[in-house]
Parts: sequence; C-alpha cells; structure tokens
Amino acid sequence: MPLLRKEAEIFPDDLFDGVGQPWWVAHVRSRHEKTLARELLDRGVPYYVPQIEQEKRRAGRTFRSFVPLFGGYVFFRGAADARDVVRRRPAVVSVLDVEDQDLLTSELAQIRKLQLAGASLKPYVDYVPGDVVRVREGAFAGYRGIVVRTKGAQRLIVQVSTLRQLVVVEFDREVVSRR
Repeated sequence: MPLLRKEAEIFPDDLFDGVGQPWWVAHVRSRHEKTLARELLDRGVPYYVPQIEQEKRRAGRTFRSFVPLFGGYVFFRGAADARDVVRRRPAVVSVLDVEDQDLLTSELAQIRKLQLAGASLKPYVDYVPGDVVRVREGAFAGYRGIVVRTKGAQRLIVQVSTLRQLVVVEFDREVVSRR
C-alpha cells in the first residue's frame, strides 16, 4: 500500500543535457521537498529531487513510500530571480550557493544515471560517538540519546539519560536519525 506516491523528481527530463542556468540548493523544512518541487514545476523552474523507495512494516502490513534521497534539500537551476522566488516560498529555510557548479552537475548527473540504470540507492549516514540522535519509530519513537559507540555495520548503542542515570540501549541503525 503506497503511503506517499512517487512524484516527478526531475524537470525537465533533459535537465542534464548541455549547459544551463546555475545550480542552487534549497534547504527546506522537514518533509517539504515534494511541496517545493510541485511549486517549482508549476512555475517552470528546472529542479531535481532524487527519490528512493522505502518500505516499512506496521501492524503486520507493509507500506511503501517514495522519499527524497537527500532529505531536506531540493536542487534547482535558474538565474538570480529564480533563486529569489524560491527563497520566498514558505517551505524554504534557506538557499545555498553552489561554488563548484561543474562538480555538482557531474555528481547529480551520475546519481541520475544510476537511477535510470536501476541501481538501488540508499543514503549512508555515518554516526560517530557524541552524535545526538532521536529514535524515529517503534516503541521508543521520540526518545533521544547520544551515540556512545557503534557496533558492527547495523547497530548503534545509544545512551539515554533518565533520572540522572545512564541507560544503554541498542537500536537498529535504520530507526534512529540525527535530531
């Protein structure tokens, strides 16, 4: 059952062909990437929001959604006036300048080619001791802690402070995120 349908992740389809306007990166409020992408599409502003399929199981049911590969960011092209229009959108926190246009173009084009080739992309988050994290799902959803150490490739041990005492709990890497 789809929770979030897949939406257009690139506009126009030939965004990486030839030389275009400069790239900008919109940093958006949490879970507002697709909202901004729809607004950019309506205004004819070229953009790229690579999406990945994500499956979650809840109460014995499997839910499928399509989420941005780079949560919180939308890549778009345009002159300074397009940047100013995007900056004023309610979903946008800030617009980042791109110093190395050629590097960003080649990196995003490479991600697009991998997508078109059917590669399974997953964001890689490297947690290190001292990182503050929040449990996103499960019985402990909403709990916060500090990464004490990592154990293997799939688990984190998180310190949770309660009543001025430390409790160490082990969580799957997939259920925690940086605050």
